[in-house]
Amino acid sequence: MGHRALGRYADEEGYFQDLNDAEWKRIRNELLEGEWPMFDLRDESSSEYRYGFEYAGKPLGAPSLKDEPNAACAVSFWLPTEYLEEHGPERVRELALQLAAPLPFCFGQAGLAFNGATNLMGVMRLIHQRCFRYPGMDIPDLGWLSWRLGTKVRGPSWMTFLGQPVLGELGGATQLRSRLSSPGTTVQEMEGERAVVILGSWPDAGDTEQGRTLLAYRELARVLEPWLYYDTHNYGLEFPSEDVRRWERRFLD
Repeated sequence: MGHRALGRYADEEGYFQDLNDAEWKRIRNELLEGEWPMFDLRDESSSEYRYGFEYAGKPLGAPSLKDEPNAACAVSFWLPTEYLEEHGPERVRELALQLAAPLPFCFGQAGLAFNGATNLMGVMRLIHQRCFRYPGMDIPDLGWLSWRLGTKVRGPSWMTFLGQPVLGELGGATQLRSRLSSPGTTVQEMEGERAVVILGSWPDAGDTEQGRTLLAYRELARVLEPWLYYDTHNYGLEFPSEDVRRWERRFLD
């Protein structure tokens, strides 16, 4: 990957500009000291933006957020599937654990996802045409979720990170482990009363047309159902609201 994997940033108007030493310094200072740090960093090698880092920070507990009880700081890291294929799932799993370890998360996930600018016309329509066949794929929307997710959880991914309060309400990692019996499922405890559930050795997109409905994902979804977040985002005709709910419950219904 290397320190030059990220080489562009989105400016205030949403256009990507080259990252130089001065911009890296500004970003670091804003991340450490800014009240509302927001970043979208991508790789410089192609227009596909295969590597990425997104962060939506907020002054949690500040009076300005008193009417936003579900606001949260949120971060995402992107790798291309070629990285997974070249280095193997063990490398990706360890990287995800290293990234998650210092973060005070309530919830997190790592797995396969659709990579596209969902705010561009036609992108959500293309995702809508494919997502129900491949239930193991995620449809991320970091900015929206950072205002709505709160301490709830989303549907399972290959790796599902659980912190407080959900893990505590589940009875802790030991109790959670006792409720999951699918082959290949593991529950790994983390410092700070946190845990990660790993569903198999490889992330799996599934394929409903081939009968691969991801039974381990369905089992975990049933356990997490009381804390499941339901989206209220209106994607318009490209992804009708009734299908959004069907997508969120794809491992339950």
